[in-house]
Amino acid sequence: MTTGSSSANRTTADGISTYLGQERALRADRLGTGGLLLSVLAATAPLMVVAGVMPTTFAVMGIVGQPLLFVVLGAVLILFGIGYAEMSRHVHNAGAFYAYISRGLGSTAGAGAALVALVAYNAMQVGIYGIFGFEVSGLLSTYAHVDVGWWIPALVALAVVGALGWLKVDINARVLGVLLVVEVILVVIFDVAAIGDPAREGLSLHAFNPDTLGGAGVGTALCFCIAAFVGFEQAPVYAEETSRPHVLVPRVMFLAVAGVAVFFAVSCWALTVAAGPSQVVGVARKESAGMLFSLTESRLGGAFTDVLHVLFVTGMFAAMLSFHNVVARYTFAMGREGLLPRAFGRTTGASGAPGTGSLLQTAVAAVIVTVFAIADDGPAGDPTEPVLHLFTWCGNIGALGVILLMAAASVSVIAFFARRGAAGAQAWRLITSALAAAALLVIAGYTVKDFDVLVGAGPDSALSWVLPGIILLALVAGLVQGLLLRSRAPEAHARIGLGNEAFRLEEAAQDA
Repeated sequence: MTTGSSSANRTTADGISTYLGQERALRADRLGTGGLLLSVLAATAPLMVVAGVMPTTFAVMGIVGQPLLFVVLGAVLILFGIGYAEMSRHVHNAGAFYAYISRGLGSTAGAGAALVALVAYNAMQVGIYGIFGFEVSGLLSTYAHVDVGWWIPALVALAVVGALGWLKVDINARVLGVLLVVEVILVVIFDVAAIGDPAREGLSLHAFNPDTLGGAGVGTALCFCIAAFVGFEQAPVYAEETSRPHVLVPRVMFLAVAGVAVFFAVSCWALTVAAGPSQVVGVARKESAGMLFSLTESRLGGAFTDVLHVLFVTGMFAAMLSFHNVVARYTFAMGREGLLPRAFGRTTGASGAPGTGSLLQTAVAAVIVTVFAIADDGPAGDPTEPVLHLFTWCGNIGALGVILLMAAASVSVIAFFARRGAAGAQAWRLITSALAAAALLVIAGYTVKDFDVLVGAGPDSALSWVLPGIILLALVAGLVQGLLLRSRAPEAHARIGLGNEAFRLEEAAQDA
Protein backbone atom coordinates (compact mmCIF):
# COMPACT_ATOMS: atom_id res chain seq x y z
CA MET A 1 0.00 0.00 0.00
CA THR A 2 1.24 3.45 -0.79
CA THR A 3 1.20 6.01 1.92
CA GLY A 4 1.41 9.41 0.34
CA SER A 5 0.07 11.72 -2.30
CA SER A 6 0.88 10.79 -5.85
CA SER A 7 3.16 13.79 -6.27
CA ALA A 8 5.33 13.10 -3.25
CA ASN A 9 5.17 9.37 -2.74
CA ARG A 10 8.28 7.24 -3.25
CA THR A 11 8.78 3.50 -2.85
CA THR A 12 12.27 2.28 -2.00
CA ALA A 13 14.02 -0.94 -2.84
CA ASP A 14 13.42 -2.05 0.73
CA GLY A 15 9.69 -1.80 0.20
CA ILE A 16 9.37 1.20 2.49
CA SER A 17 6.64 3.44 1.14
CA THR A 18 6.05 6.82 2.72
CA TYR A 19 4.80 10.20 1.67
CA LEU A 20 8.31 11.65 1.29
CA GLY A 21 10.44 8.59 0.74
CA GLN A 22 12.84 6.53 2.79
CA GLU A 23 14.55 9.48 4.46
CA ARG A 24 11.22 10.32 6.12
CA ALA A 25 10.51 6.80 7.41
CA LEU A 26 11.43 5.00 10.59
CA ARG A 27 12.39 1.43 9.75
CA ALA A 28 9.70 -1.10 10.53
CA ASP A 29 10.23 -4.63 11.88
CA ARG A 30 13.29 -3.64 13.91
CA LEU A 31 11.89 -4.41 17.37
CA GLY A 32 10.15 -7.47 18.76
CA THR A 33 8.65 -7.92 22.21
CA GLY A 34 12.04 -8.38 23.91
CA GLY A 35 13.77 -5.44 22.26
CA LEU A 36 10.83 -3.12 22.83
CA LEU A 37 10.50 -4.18 26.46
CA LEU A 38 14.20 -3.65 27.17
CA SER A 39 14.20 -0.24 25.46
CA VAL A 40 11.25 0.86 27.59
CA LEU A 41 12.44 -0.59 30.92
CA ALA A 42 15.91 0.93 30.59
CA ALA A 43 14.38 4.38 31.14
CA THR A 44 13.18 3.32 34.60
CA ALA A 45 16.84 2.93 35.70
CA PRO A 46 16.07 0.31 38.38
CA LEU A 47 19.35 0.62 40.27
CA MET A 48 19.13 4.43 40.28
CA VAL A 49 15.64 4.15 41.78
CA VAL A 50 16.62 1.60 44.44
CA ALA A 51 19.84 3.39 45.38
CA GLY A 52 18.64 6.96 44.92
CA VAL A 53 14.89 7.52 44.87
CA MET A 54 13.93 5.09 47.61
CA PRO A 55 16.42 6.26 50.28
CA THR A 56 15.59 9.89 49.42
CA THR A 57 11.87 9.27 49.86
CA PHE A 58 12.43 7.51 53.20
CA ALA A 59 14.69 10.33 54.38
CA VAL A 60 12.72 13.34 53.18
CA MET A 61 9.16 12.17 53.77
CA GLY A 62 9.70 9.79 56.69
CA ILE A 63 7.10 7.34 55.36
CA VAL A 64 7.81 3.68 56.11
CA GLY A 65 5.06 2.46 53.77
CA GLN A 66 6.89 3.39 50.58
CA PRO A 67 6.67 -0.22 49.27
CA LEU A 68 2.89 0.04 49.46
CA LEU A 69 3.02 3.27 47.44
CA PHE A 70 4.63 1.37 44.57
CA VAL A 71 1.73 -1.10 44.67
CA VAL A 72 -0.82 1.74 44.68
CA LEU A 73 0.91 3.54 41.82
CA GLY A 74 1.16 0.29 39.89
CA ALA A 75 -2.62 -0.07 40.16
CA VAL A 76 -3.18 3.53 39.03
CA LEU A 77 -0.87 3.10 36.04
CA ILE A 78 -2.52 -0.18 35.04
CA LEU A 79 -5.83 1.72 35.00
CA PHE A 80 -4.12 4.30 32.80
CA GLY A 81 -2.63 1.60 30.60
CA ILE A 82 -5.98 -0.05 29.81
CA GLY A 83 -7.22 2.90 27.78
CA TYR A 84 -3.74 3.92 26.61
CA ALA A 85 -3.09 0.43 25.26
CA GLU A 86 -6.41 0.35 23.43
CA MET A 87 -5.55 3.71 21.87
CA SER A 88 -2.25 2.26 20.68
CA ARG A 89 -4.17 -0.27 18.58
CA HIS A 90 -5.74 2.58 16.60
CA VAL A 91 -2.89 5.13 16.41
CA HIS A 92 0.65 4.21 15.36
CA ASN A 93 2.79 7.32 15.55
CA ALA A 94 6.24 8.05 16.99
CA GLY A 95 4.62 11.15 18.52
CA ALA A 96 2.75 8.87 20.97
CA PHE A 97 1.36 11.21 23.65
CA TYR A 98 0.72 14.17 21.41
CA ALA A 99 -0.65 11.96 18.62
CA TYR A 100 -3.15 10.39 21.02
CA ILE A 101 -4.13 13.75 22.47
CA SER A 102 -4.56 15.18 18.96
CA ARG A 103 -6.89 12.36 17.99
CA GLY A 104 -9.00 12.76 21.10
CA LEU A 105 -8.90 16.44 22.03
CA GLY A 106 -8.07 18.07 18.71
CA SER A 107 -5.02 19.22 16.79
CA THR A 108 -4.46 22.40 18.79
CA ALA A 109 -4.34 20.43 22.05
CA GLY A 110 -1.99 18.01 20.30
CA ALA A 111 0.38 20.83 19.39
CA GLY A 112 0.47 21.91 23.05
CA ALA A 113 1.10 18.34 24.16
CA ALA A 114 3.89 17.93 21.60
CA LEU A 115 5.94 20.78 23.01
CA VAL A 116 5.28 19.65 26.60
CA ALA A 117 6.51 16.15 25.70
CA LEU A 118 9.60 17.53 23.98
CA VAL A 119 10.50 19.71 26.97
CA ALA A 120 9.66 17.05 29.58
CA TYR A 121 11.64 14.18 28.06
CA ASN A 122 14.55 16.47 27.24
CA ALA A 123 14.60 17.64 30.85
CA MET A 124 14.60 14.10 32.24
CA GLN A 125 17.38 13.03 29.90
CA VAL A 126 19.59 16.05 30.51
CA GLY A 127 19.09 15.95 34.28
CA ILE A 128 20.71 12.54 34.55
CA TYR A 129 23.99 13.92 33.17
CA GLY A 130 24.52 15.84 36.41
CA ILE A 131 24.32 12.86 38.75
CA PHE A 132 26.09 10.64 36.18
CA GLY A 133 29.04 13.00 35.96
CA PHE A 134 29.28 13.31 39.72
CA GLU A 135 29.21 9.53 40.26
CA VAL A 136 31.81 8.85 37.55
CA SER A 137 34.14 11.55 38.91
CA GLY A 138 33.76 9.94 42.35
CA LEU A 139 34.66 6.50 40.97
CA LEU A 140 37.70 7.91 39.19
CA SER A 141 38.83 9.60 42.39
CA THR A 142 38.34 6.46 44.49
CA TYR A 143 39.80 3.83 42.18
CA ALA A 144 42.10 5.72 39.80
CA HIS A 145 43.08 8.57 42.15
CA VAL A 146 42.25 11.05 39.39
CA ASP A 147 40.24 14.16 40.20
CA VAL A 148 38.12 15.49 37.34
CA GLY A 149 35.18 17.86 37.23
CA TRP A 150 31.77 16.19 36.96
CA TRP A 151 31.14 17.87 33.62
CA ILE A 152 34.00 16.03 31.87
CA PRO A 153 32.49 12.52 32.14
CA ALA A 154 29.07 14.09 31.54
CA LEU A 155 30.18 15.53 28.21
CA VAL A 156 31.94 12.28 27.24
CA ALA A 157 28.74 10.35 27.96
CA LEU A 158 26.80 12.94 25.98
CA ALA A 159 28.97 12.30 22.93
CA VAL A 160 28.65 8.51 23.24
CA VAL A 161 24.86 8.70 23.66
CA GLY A 162 24.66 10.99 20.63
CA ALA A 163 26.68 8.53 18.54
CA LEU A 164 24.54 5.57 19.61
CA GLY A 165 21.43 7.57 18.74
CA TRP A 166 22.48 7.37 15.07
CA LEU A 167 22.59 3.58 15.09
CA LYS A 168 19.80 1.14 14.33
CA VAL A 169 17.24 0.99 17.12
CA ASP A 170 17.75 -2.77 17.52
CA ILE A 171 21.46 -2.17 18.25
CA ASN A 172 20.45 0.35 20.90
CA ALA A 173 18.05 -2.22 22.33
CA ARG A 174 20.89 -4.73 22.73
CA VAL A 175 23.06 -2.18 24.55
CA LEU A 176 20.19 -1.24 26.83
CA GLY A 177 19.25 -4.86 27.37
CA VAL A 178 22.66 -5.96 28.58
CA LEU A 179 22.96 -3.05 31.00
CA LEU A 180 19.40 -3.51 32.29
CA VAL A 181 19.64 -7.25 32.87
CA VAL A 182 22.86 -6.95 34.86
CA GLU A 183 21.35 -4.16 36.99
CA VAL A 184 18.27 -6.19 37.77
CA ILE A 185 20.30 -9.29 38.68
CA LEU A 186 22.39 -7.34 41.19
CA VAL A 187 19.34 -5.78 42.82
CA VAL A 188 17.68 -9.19 43.06
CA ILE A 189 20.83 -10.56 44.73
CA PHE A 190 20.55 -7.77 47.31
CA ASP A 191 16.85 -8.52 47.82
CA VAL A 192 17.62 -12.19 48.49
CA ALA A 193 20.49 -11.27 50.83
CA ALA A 194 18.30 -8.83 52.77
CA ILE A 195 15.51 -11.38 53.15
CA GLY A 196 18.03 -14.03 54.19
CA ASP A 197 19.70 -11.72 56.71
CA PRO A 198 17.05 -9.33 58.04
CA ALA A 199 17.52 -6.78 60.80
CA ARG A 200 16.41 -7.53 64.35
CA GLU A 201 12.73 -7.11 63.46
CA GLY A 202 12.88 -10.03 61.05
CA LEU A 203 10.81 -10.43 57.87
CA SER A 204 8.32 -7.79 58.88
CA LEU A 205 5.51 -6.85 56.47
CA HIS A 206 4.88 -3.65 58.39
CA ALA A 207 5.82 -1.56 55.32
CA PHE A 208 2.68 -2.85 53.56
CA ASN A 209 0.40 -1.79 56.40
CA PRO A 210 -1.95 1.03 55.23
CA ASP A 211 -1.40 2.71 58.61
CA THR A 212 2.15 3.54 57.50
CA LEU A 213 0.77 5.95 54.89
CA GLY A 214 -0.69 8.39 57.37
CA GLY A 215 0.54 11.97 57.52
CA ALA A 216 0.86 15.01 55.30
CA GLY A 217 3.81 13.68 53.31
CA VAL A 218 1.99 10.95 51.39
CA GLY A 219 1.15 13.16 48.41
CA THR A 220 4.73 14.30 48.06
CA ALA A 221 5.97 10.73 48.46
CA LEU A 222 3.73 9.77 45.55
CA CYS A 223 5.48 12.44 43.48
CA PHE A 224 8.87 10.92 44.31
CA CYS A 225 7.73 7.39 43.55
CA ILE A 226 5.82 7.95 40.31
CA ALA A 227 8.99 9.27 38.69
CA ALA A 228 10.37 5.75 39.10
CA PHE A 229 7.75 4.43 36.66
CA VAL A 230 8.47 6.93 33.90
CA GLY A 231 9.49 4.91 30.87
CA PHE A 232 6.75 2.31 30.48
CA GLU A 233 4.57 4.86 28.65
CA GLN A 234 7.23 5.18 25.95
CA ALA A 235 6.30 1.93 24.19
CA PRO A 236 4.01 3.62 21.59
CA VAL A 237 6.93 5.88 20.57
CA TYR A 238 8.46 2.81 18.89
CA ALA A 239 5.19 1.65 17.27
CA GLU A 240 6.37 2.47 13.74
CA GLU A 241 9.48 0.36 14.28
CA THR A 242 7.72 -2.84 15.33
CA SER A 243 6.23 -5.50 13.11
CA ARG A 244 2.86 -5.76 14.90
CA PRO A 245 2.35 -2.55 16.88
CA HIS A 246 -1.29 -3.32 17.68
CA VAL A 247 -0.10 -6.46 19.52
CA LEU A 248 3.39 -5.67 20.78
CA VAL A 249 2.83 -2.16 22.16
CA PRO A 250 -0.04 -3.07 24.55
CA ARG A 251 1.73 -6.26 25.58
CA VAL A 252 4.96 -4.44 26.44
CA MET A 253 3.18 -1.67 28.34
CA PHE A 254 1.40 -4.08 30.65
CA LEU A 255 4.50 -6.24 31.13
CA ALA A 256 6.51 -3.12 31.93
CA VAL A 257 4.17 -1.47 34.43
CA ALA A 258 3.35 -4.74 36.21
CA GLY A 259 6.99 -5.81 36.30
CA VAL A 260 8.20 -2.42 37.52
CA ALA A 261 5.53 -2.25 40.26
CA VAL A 262 6.38 -5.70 41.62
CA PHE A 263 10.14 -5.23 41.30
CA PHE A 264 10.18 -1.86 43.07
CA ALA A 265 7.70 -2.90 45.76
CA VAL A 266 9.78 -5.99 46.62
CA SER A 267 13.10 -4.15 46.47
CA CYS A 268 11.80 -1.30 48.61
CA TRP A 269 10.44 -3.81 51.11
CA ALA A 270 13.88 -5.49 51.12
CA LEU A 271 15.39 -2.16 52.18
CA THR A 272 12.99 -1.98 55.13
CA VAL A 273 13.80 -5.58 56.05
CA ALA A 274 17.56 -4.99 55.87
CA ALA A 275 17.43 -1.80 57.96
CA GLY A 276 14.38 -2.68 60.07
CA PRO A 277 11.00 -0.95 59.62
CA SER A 278 11.49 1.12 62.78
CA GLN A 279 15.00 2.16 61.71
CA VAL A 280 14.74 2.55 57.93
CA VAL A 281 13.92 6.28 58.02
CA GLY A 282 16.79 7.01 60.40
CA VAL A 283 19.23 4.96 58.35
CA ALA A 284 18.14 6.72 55.15
CA ARG A 285 18.63 10.13 56.76
CA LYS A 286 22.07 9.14 57.94
CA GLU A 287 23.31 7.32 54.82
CA SER A 288 21.34 9.20 52.13
CA ALA A 289 22.23 7.81 48.68
CA GLY A 290 24.80 5.51 50.30
CA MET A 291 22.11 3.51 52.08
CA LEU A 292 21.91 0.62 49.60
CA PHE A 293 25.69 0.35 49.35
CA SER A 294 26.19 0.24 53.12
CA LEU A 295 23.54 -2.49 53.40
CA THR A 296 25.13 -4.57 50.64
CA GLU A 297 28.65 -4.19 52.02
CA SER A 298 27.64 -5.66 55.37
CA ARG A 299 25.91 -8.62 53.71
CA LEU A 300 27.64 -9.23 50.38
CA GLY A 301 31.09 -7.71 50.86
CA GLY A 302 33.14 -4.90 49.40
CA ALA A 303 33.70 -6.49 45.97
CA PHE A 304 29.98 -6.81 45.31
CA THR A 305 29.44 -3.23 46.48
CA ASP A 306 32.17 -1.98 44.14
CA VAL A 307 30.47 -3.72 41.21
CA LEU A 308 27.18 -2.20 42.32
CA HIS A 309 28.72 1.27 42.21
CA VAL A 310 29.87 0.68 38.63
CA LEU A 311 26.47 -0.69 37.58
CA PHE A 312 24.83 2.31 39.22
CA VAL A 313 26.69 4.42 36.65
CA THR A 314 25.97 2.15 33.66
CA GLY A 315 22.29 2.07 34.65
CA MET A 316 22.18 5.85 34.48
CA PHE A 317 23.85 5.67 31.07
CA ALA A 318 21.16 3.25 29.88
CA ALA A 319 18.44 5.62 31.08
CA MET A 320 20.08 8.54 29.26
CA LEU A 321 20.24 6.55 26.03
CA SER A 322 16.63 5.43 26.38
CA PHE A 323 15.35 8.98 26.92
CA HIS A 324 17.57 10.21 24.08
CA ASN A 325 15.92 7.75 21.69
CA VAL A 326 12.46 8.89 22.78
CA VAL A 327 13.28 12.59 22.37
CA ALA A 328 14.74 11.94 18.92
CA ARG A 329 11.53 10.21 17.83
CA TYR A 330 9.28 12.94 19.19
CA THR A 331 11.44 15.44 17.31
CA PHE A 332 11.14 13.35 14.15
CA ALA A 333 7.36 13.12 14.43
CA MET A 334 7.03 16.86 15.05
CA GLY A 335 9.30 17.66 12.09
CA ARG A 336 7.33 15.32 9.84
CA GLU A 337 4.09 17.11 10.71
CA GLY A 338 5.38 20.68 10.57
CA LEU A 339 5.50 21.40 14.31
CA LEU A 340 9.27 21.70 13.95
CA PRO A 341 11.27 22.54 10.81
CA ARG A 342 10.96 19.80 8.20
CA ALA A 343 14.67 18.98 8.49
CA PHE A 344 13.97 17.28 11.81
CA GLY A 345 11.55 14.89 10.14
CA ARG A 346 14.36 13.01 8.42
CA THR A 347 16.00 9.68 9.17
CA THR A 348 19.53 8.57 8.36
CA GLY A 349 19.79 6.43 5.27
CA ALA A 350 21.92 3.63 6.71
CA SER A 351 20.17 3.00 10.02
CA GLY A 352 16.74 4.53 9.60
CA ALA A 353 17.24 6.33 12.94
CA PRO A 354 15.91 9.87 13.38
CA GLY A 355 19.36 11.39 12.96
CA THR A 356 18.49 15.08 12.93
CA GLY A 357 16.30 14.62 15.98
CA SER A 358 19.19 12.89 17.69
CA LEU A 359 21.48 15.80 16.82
CA LEU A 360 19.01 18.31 18.24
CA GLN A 361 18.73 16.44 21.54
CA THR A 362 22.52 16.16 21.78
CA ALA A 363 22.91 19.89 21.12
CA VAL A 364 20.30 20.82 23.74
CA ALA A 365 21.96 18.57 26.31
CA ALA A 366 25.42 19.97 25.50
CA VAL A 367 24.26 23.55 25.97
CA ILE A 368 22.54 22.88 29.31
CA VAL A 369 25.42 20.79 30.72
CA THR A 370 27.87 23.49 29.64
CA VAL A 371 25.84 26.22 31.34
CA PHE A 372 25.75 24.27 34.61
CA ALA A 373 29.48 23.49 34.28
CA ILE A 374 30.28 27.19 33.90
CA ALA A 375 28.15 27.96 36.95
CA ASP A 376 30.07 25.39 39.01
CA ASP A 377 32.89 26.99 40.95
CA GLY A 378 33.31 24.14 43.44
CA PRO A 379 36.31 21.78 43.67
CA ALA A 380 36.40 18.50 41.77
CA GLY A 381 34.60 15.72 43.61
CA ASP A 382 32.40 18.14 45.53
CA PRO A 383 28.60 17.64 45.18
CA THR A 384 28.16 21.27 44.22
CA GLU A 385 24.82 22.93 43.82
CA PRO A 386 24.96 23.02 39.99
CA VAL A 387 25.37 19.21 39.89
CA LEU A 388 22.53 18.54 42.29
CA HIS A 389 20.34 21.20 40.72
CA LEU A 390 20.84 19.84 37.21
CA PHE A 391 19.54 16.47 38.38
CA THR A 392 16.73 17.54 40.72
CA TRP A 393 15.48 20.53 38.78
CA CYS A 394 15.37 18.85 35.39
CA GLY A 395 14.16 15.50 36.72
CA ASN A 396 11.16 17.00 38.49
CA ILE A 397 10.30 19.32 35.61
CA GLY A 398 10.25 16.27 33.35
CA ALA A 399 8.23 14.14 35.76
CA LEU A 400 5.57 16.86 36.11
CA GLY A 401 5.28 17.11 32.33
CA VAL A 402 4.88 13.35 31.89
CA ILE A 403 2.25 13.11 34.66
CA LEU A 404 0.20 15.86 32.99
CA LEU A 405 0.60 14.18 29.59
CA MET A 406 -0.67 10.89 31.01
CA ALA A 407 -3.69 12.63 32.52
CA ALA A 408 -4.45 14.39 29.22
CA ALA A 409 -3.99 11.14 27.30
CA SER A 410 -6.52 9.43 29.59
CA VAL A 411 -9.07 12.17 28.87
CA SER A 412 -8.30 11.92 25.15
CA VAL A 413 -9.08 8.18 25.20
CA ILE A 414 -12.58 8.99 26.45
CA ALA A 415 -13.08 11.68 23.81
CA PHE A 416 -11.62 9.53 21.01
CA PHE A 417 -14.04 6.63 21.46
CA ALA A 418 -17.01 8.78 22.40
CA ARG A 419 -16.69 10.81 19.18
CA ARG A 420 -16.67 7.60 17.16
CA GLY A 421 -19.80 6.24 18.77
CA ALA A 422 -17.87 3.49 20.53
CA ALA A 423 -18.50 4.64 24.12
CA GLY A 424 -20.80 1.70 24.83
CA ALA A 425 -18.45 -0.92 23.43
CA GLN A 426 -15.49 0.62 25.24
CA ALA A 427 -17.35 1.57 28.42
CA TRP A 428 -15.06 -0.20 30.89
CA ARG A 429 -11.97 1.28 29.25
CA LEU A 430 -13.48 4.74 29.46
CA ILE A 431 -14.22 4.24 33.15
CA THR A 432 -10.66 3.13 33.90
CA SER A 433 -9.33 6.08 31.90
CA ALA A 434 -11.49 8.49 33.90
CA LEU A 435 -10.26 7.01 37.19
CA ALA A 436 -6.65 7.19 36.00
CA ALA A 437 -7.05 10.81 34.87
CA ALA A 438 -8.48 11.81 38.26
CA ALA A 439 -5.68 10.04 40.17
CA LEU A 440 -2.95 11.49 37.93
CA LEU A 441 -4.34 15.02 38.26
CA VAL A 442 -4.27 14.64 42.06
CA ILE A 443 -0.62 13.57 41.88
CA ALA A 444 0.14 16.47 39.53
CA GLY A 445 -1.50 18.84 42.00
CA TYR A 446 0.68 17.56 44.84
CA THR A 447 3.73 17.82 42.58
CA VAL A 448 3.11 21.50 41.91
CA LYS A 449 2.12 22.20 45.53
CA ASP A 450 5.23 20.57 46.97
CA PHE A 451 7.71 21.43 44.22
CA ASP A 452 9.92 23.22 46.72
CA VAL A 453 10.31 19.97 48.67
CA LEU A 454 10.99 17.95 45.52
CA VAL A 455 13.83 20.24 44.40
CA GLY A 456 15.17 21.00 47.87
CA ALA A 457 14.31 24.70 47.79
CA GLY A 458 12.86 26.79 50.60
CA PRO A 459 9.08 27.27 50.82
CA ASP A 460 9.41 30.92 49.76
CA SER A 461 11.80 30.20 46.90
CA ALA A 462 10.87 31.44 43.43
CA LEU A 463 11.92 28.02 42.14
CA SER A 464 8.68 26.56 43.49
CA TRP A 465 6.79 28.32 40.68
CA VAL A 466 9.50 29.12 38.12
CA LEU A 467 10.46 25.48 37.48
CA PRO A 468 6.93 24.05 37.07
CA GLY A 469 6.20 27.22 35.10
CA ILE A 470 8.50 25.88 32.38
CA ILE A 471 5.96 23.15 31.63
CA LEU A 472 3.14 25.72 31.60
CA LEU A 473 5.16 27.92 29.26
CA ALA A 474 5.74 24.97 26.90
CA LEU A 475 2.02 24.19 26.92
CA VAL A 476 1.04 27.79 26.16
CA ALA A 477 3.65 28.09 23.41
CA GLY A 478 2.44 24.85 21.83
CA LEU A 479 -1.20 25.91 21.97
CA VAL A 480 -0.33 29.26 20.37
CA GLN A 481 1.53 27.43 17.61
CA GLY A 482 -1.49 25.20 17.08
CA LEU A 483 -3.84 28.17 16.85
CA LEU A 484 -1.55 29.93 14.38
CA LEU A 485 -1.41 26.81 12.22
CA ARG A 486 -5.19 26.53 12.31
CA SER A 487 -5.58 30.06 10.98
CA ARG A 488 -2.65 30.18 8.57
CA ALA A 489 -2.22 26.56 7.42
CA PRO A 490 -5.42 24.63 8.17
CA GLU A 491 -4.32 21.60 6.16
CA ALA A 492 -1.12 21.28 8.21
CA HIS A 493 -3.14 21.81 11.40
CA ALA A 494 -5.49 18.98 10.43
CA ARG A 495 -2.52 16.61 9.98
CA ILE A 496 -1.17 17.05 13.53
CA GLY A 497 -0.97 13.63 15.16
CA LEU A 498 -1.85 11.68 12.01
CA GLY A 499 1.71 10.92 10.85
CA ASN A 500 1.81 8.93 7.62
CA GLU A 501 -1.89 8.22 7.92
CA ALA A 502 -2.60 11.80 6.81
CA PHE A 503 -0.93 11.12 3.51
CA ARG A 504 -2.78 7.85 2.96
CA LEU A 505 -5.98 9.84 3.41
CA GLU A 506 -4.77 12.49 0.95
CA GLU A 507 -4.05 9.86 -1.68
CA ALA A 508 -7.40 8.19 -1.14
CA ALA A 509 -9.12 11.54 -1.64
CA GLN A 510 -7.20 12.17 -4.86
CA ASP A 511 -7.97 8.72 -6.20
CA ALA A 512 -11.68 9.03 -5.40
